[in-house]
Amino acid sequence: MSESLVVCDVAEDLVEKLRKFRFRKETNNAAIIMKIDKDKRLVVLDEELEGISPDELKDELPERQPRFIVYSYKYQHDDGRVSYPLCFIFSSPVGCKPEQQMMYAGSKNKLVQTAELTKVFEIRNTEDLTEEWLH
Repeated sequence: MSESLVVCDVAEDLVEKLRKFRFRKETNNAAIIMKIDKDKRLVVLDEELEGISPDELKDELPERQPRFIVYSYKYQHDDGRVSYPLCFIFSSPVGCKPEQQMMYAGSKNKLVQTAELTKVFEIRNTEDLTEEWLH
C-alpha cells in the first residue's frame, strides 16, 4: 500500500518564492496557492494573491480539488497589538479523487518543512475558511 503513495518534491522556484514570502515586509493579507503537477510529481505555484481576505481566498479555491495555501494575514489582538501570522492550510475537500488526496497528503509534510511553517491547518470544506476559523 505505502509504495503506491507518491510524495512530490517542491519546485525550486516555489522554494525561493516561499522563502521571500516568509520575510515579506508588506502589511496586507496575501496568499500563495499551490497545486501538484501530477506528471512532474512537483508542488508548483498555482496563484499568488495580494490584499485578499479569508472570504475572497475561499472563493479562489477549487471545490473538488486539493490545494496547499500559505496565508499571511493581519491579526488584531484583543489588547490592540497587531501581528501577521503565517499559516499553512491544506484544503482537501470532500469529494476529491482518492488518488489526488493521497498525493497531496503524502506531500504535505515535505512542503511544510520546506516552507518552515509551524501553524498548520487542514480544511475539508472551503466554506470553513473564515476569519473566525483562522483566529
